[in-house]
Parts: sequence; structure tokens; C-alpha cells
Amino acid sequence: MTDSVRESSPDPGPPPANGWRQEYWKKNLRLMVVLLSIWFVVSFVCGILLIEQLNNIVILGFPLGLWFAQQGSIYTFIILILVYTLRMDRLDDEYGVAERDGEGNRL
Repeated sequence: MTDSVRESSPDPGPPPANGWRQEYWKKNLRLMVVLLSIWFVVSFVCGILLIEQLNNIVILGFPLGLWFAQQGSIYTFIILILVYTLRMDRLDDEYGVAERDGEGNRL
């Protein structure tokens, strides 16, 4: 039976010429999933689900749950955008797809 399975399955052949693009995209998606998961935890879990427990902690006169719900998720999102741009610059350099001018400076 293994011979019939071997005969019916096509030979995959050589890897595609643009395999680096698939690897680049996988790394990009992994980075996005990690960063969006962090934002979800900060904004939804801390700002909505755990707000009552976090409100028991007071910093500078403000309940911590209220801070997460009002400002923490926004600050976290801005930091995550910065992290994403820095990591993607490194990833672009690694795969040779960084946008640069004739002198090698970033555009």
C-alpha cells in the first residue's frame, strides 16, 4: 500500500524561488500576532476584565484599572507601533528589502 501512496502523491519538486518572501512574511505575521496579543491583554484584559481587581491598587491617587482603561492601552499601542517599526527595519535589512536612497540612507 505504501507503493500506491507513493505513486499517487506528486513530487513536490524544488522549493519555490521566492521562499525568502514566505519566510519574511511568516516573521512579519509572528511579530504582528505577538504585538497585537500584548495590546489585547493590556486593553481588554486589564482595562475591562480585571478592572475591579486593578482598581484596588492606587498610584498617585488614581486607580490602576481606570488608568489601564483610559490611558494605558493608548500608551501601550503607541509603544507597540514603535517596536513594530524598529523590528521591521531590522527584518527589512536582514532580507535586503529596506528602502534606501542612492547613498544607503533610509528613505
